[in-house]
Amino acid sequence: MEKEKNTISQFMEKHYLHFNSATLVDAAKAYEKHLDEGGKMMITLAGAMSTAEIGIILAEMIRKDKVQIITCTGANLEEDIMNLVAHNHYKRVPHYRDLTPQDEWALLEQGLNRVTDTCIPEEEAFRKLQKNIFKQWKGAQDKGERYFPHEYMYKMLLSGDLEKEYQIDPKNSWMLAAAEKNLPIVVPGWEDSTMGNIFASYCIKEELKPSTMKSGIEYMMWLSDWYRKNSSGKGIGFFQIGGGIAGDFPICVVPMMYQDLEWHDVPFWSYFCQISDSTTSYGSYSGAVPNEKITWGKLDINTPKFIIESDASIVAPLIFAWLLEM
Repeated sequence: MEKEKNTISQFMEKHYLHFNSATLVDAAKAYEKHLDEGGKMMITLAGAMSTAEIGIILAEMIRKDKVQIITCTGANLEEDIMNLVAHNHYKRVPHYRDLTPQDEWALLEQGLNRVTDTCIPEEEAFRKLQKNIFKQWKGAQDKGERYFPHEYMYKMLLSGDLEKEYQIDPKNSWMLAAAEKNLPIVVPGWEDSTMGNIFASYCIKEELKPSTMKSGIEYMMWLSDWYRKNSSGKGIGFFQIGGGIAGDFPICVVPMMYQDLEWHDVPFWSYFCQISDSTTSYGSYSGAVPNEKITWGKLDINTPKFIIESDASIVAPLIFAWLLEM
């Protein structure tokens, strides 16, 4: 017997009947079925979803066990915490399409780094985090310890050092929800982030050693172990928001194990959905249709596959609302 849906879900079932909207509903139903049958789900976050405040609903997804592992860019890892401690200093620029180069320069001089229609305040966000995360990095190095980027963030959040700085309801921070659950996170290419750049600057100044931070190769090794331990039964699904390294890095763990390690008992990803505004194109990972992934040993012929060509800041909250029975 089908579960009775609430307002948002009922609206979707009534009106989202064709094209991308129909695919959205199909993908949400298949995600729900995958979990109901005992499967696990990875969500991958590309783009600037944390600055888009995806945490308001993703935190609840984490608390309600609708996601078992997250892969994200270094930007999404840090920007959720920046929003947590500096939200009141963010500046929205709704007319961003009309900005001149001179307007952009004026924002820079004010210490406002623009992400589409939202400016992140450098002093209140970057520097506030820098002071607190450096304490975690240096403390670990002094003890001869090494951790992954997200583990340092977890330590900082769970230490309570930032609590007095909170400027939003902490229940709307997905990183805080993840830290409280010790949710597995993979952060490929972390160096390509503000905190990654800051860490590199300390290494150049010889105040920190690069070895204090575990690497992307170690993330892949860890992920292969996690995948093998969690892919029995219904298996692990892959819900991809955007494209790029946040999606390409983790999905490759399956062909790496099957082809390079020759572990032929490794199951394919058992669900796949990508939300992307990248149109199908030549040579683009983000614009590749799901069937191309069959040829790379990532997906099976029978894996449920969906691609929703739309804005993830619109689509992802709707799918999450369906799963949370809103």
